[in-house]
Amino acid sequence: MTDAPRARTTVGDTADHGLEQFGYKQELSRGLSTTDLVVYGLVFMVPIAPWAIYGTVYNEANGMVPLVYLIGLVAMVFTASSYAQMSRAFPIAGSVYSYVGRGIHPQLGFLAGWTILLDYLLVPTLLYVFAAESMVGIFPGVPRWVWVVVFLAANTAVNYIGISFTALVNRLFLVAEVLFIVIFVVMAVVAVAKGTSGAEFTTKPLFDSATFSPGLVATALSIAVLSFLGFDGIATLSEETKGGRGSAGFAMITGLVIVAFFFVTQTWLAGMLVPTTTQFEGDSANNAFFDIVQKVSNHGWQIAFFAMNALAVGIANAVAAQSATSRLLFSMARDGRLPRFLAHISPRKVPERAILLVAGLTLVLGLVFVGQIGTISSLVNFGALTSFLLLHVSVVVYFGVRRGSRNVLLHYVFPVIGFLIIGYVLWNAEAAAKIGGIIWLVVGVVVMLYYRWRGTDILPEHAFDADATEATR
Repeated sequence: MTDAPRARTTVGDTADHGLEQFGYKQELSRGLSTTDLVVYGLVFMVPIAPWAIYGTVYNEANGMVPLVYLIGLVAMVFTASSYAQMSRAFPIAGSVYSYVGRGIHPQLGFLAGWTILLDYLLVPTLLYVFAAESMVGIFPGVPRWVWVVVFLAANTAVNYIGISFTALVNRLFLVAEVLFIVIFVVMAVVAVAKGTSGAEFTTKPLFDSATFSPGLVATALSIAVLSFLGFDGIATLSEETKGGRGSAGFAMITGLVIVAFFFVTQTWLAGMLVPTTTQFEGDSANNAFFDIVQKVSNHGWQIAFFAMNALAVGIANAVAAQSATSRLLFSMARDGRLPRFLAHISPRKVPERAILLVAGLTLVLGLVFVGQIGTISSLVNFGALTSFLLLHVSVVVYFGVRRGSRNVLLHYVFPVIGFLIIGYVLWNAEAAAKIGGIIWLVVGVVVMLYYRWRGTDILPEHAFDADATEATR
């Protein structure tokens, strides 16, 4: 890696975003518009995500599912703000690995990257397991592992072809998901208007004073924050966007608001269709939303919604997850913090070896963890939340301490509030998640010490002290 001269860039610069000032050259293809980033974020968060967990969240929130998502939006806006600030200062791949490493210290950056790597490596596995469960509901005779292999093969091919094709697939699936949301909205509105099976207009799903309590807010916060995980994947594509320094941050916040609107709309209407239900009992909680669809339509539509859920999670969401994971591996390998062969770029300008490694690991993990959704989810949550904590600290340290920023709201207040919210959720995480996450963190420390012992000290010192240009002021 050469000690390249540092160049000034502007917000409108779409050629290289000043990558040379960070010690890099442009290798990945800049083919993504800001709209593509928003679409990518929406697909990663899955606009129809409430379908699969509606019954569980309903039981935990005493029916106030849309309130849960509103709380989640408010909570995650603070984290999205911190991402936006750091992605503008450092428009490079690597997400929190790059932001914490350059904002605080390279070694902390490695640990941030290592913790979120736990999230990114396991998210594709979790998605395939989810998708396999939905497909079993349609084709009960086909083993779950078969669906894991089928979805994985399709998604790896999409990512391997290139980022432009991945963006096209994302757009197609987003259109399909929105279409199904519209279909459900029409179904629900007609059912409420006709009073089908007791459906009626009510605001209780948004707020019910009879069952609301501070404890409910705490429970809802834990569920809601985790429901929005995935928006941060946008940051991994910073070197593949042509929309300027602020495009990644804008896409994150825009995506959060849009997907929250989808979540609230669907779950509020679903609540109107079961106004007298207090709890979904037993196994009915797992398929509560799909049973509601059947209740106001027919079995054929229920199967169609099952299929859309499986395809959205197993292909669209998983494509986005594998793409983000491969970019994180590429960024860490490029800096010498993981084996350098993972930094190889193919003629299609994609990190092909990282993509193939993610596919191989996902295949193994998918076959091992089929049917163990709870275990995977707990580990995913630890990785993401721990890295978010370090992200908030990096904003205060970089902008507040090192650059003396006077923007009290964005560089002090927001990251502190975000840190407290994420810290609360992490503190109340399951014991298994904490134990597994700490073990993963210890392994990361060992890997970090190994690379230090070998004398692989990531980047030249100037790269971490690089002036983030006038665009960050």
